[in-house]
Amino acid sequence: MGGQGYGSVRVIAFGPLAEFLGSRSHKVQLQDQMSIEDVVLDLGAESWIDKGLIVALNGEHCPLDVHPSNGDEIALLPPVSGG
Repeated sequence: MGGQGYGSVRVIAFGPLAEFLGSRSHKVQLQDQMSIEDVVLDLGAESWIDKGLIVALNGEHCPLDVHPSNGDEIALLPPVSGG
């Protein structure tokens, strides 16, 4: 009920996204009904969504609208580029 904290998630970023965020590992405090997309926005990495950001929750690929729980791990993987 009211007054209960939502906890936090650990975010691991890879490749150029880790460089963009300044480090590979981040801790984000969860707010009410926060989705993975909200976590990405909280980190200031919204520009990566349009570039094809891939996310995983606890090792499983998932969409951005999934709601993580306290203690979950979110992996942010930049799009694969090639030529």
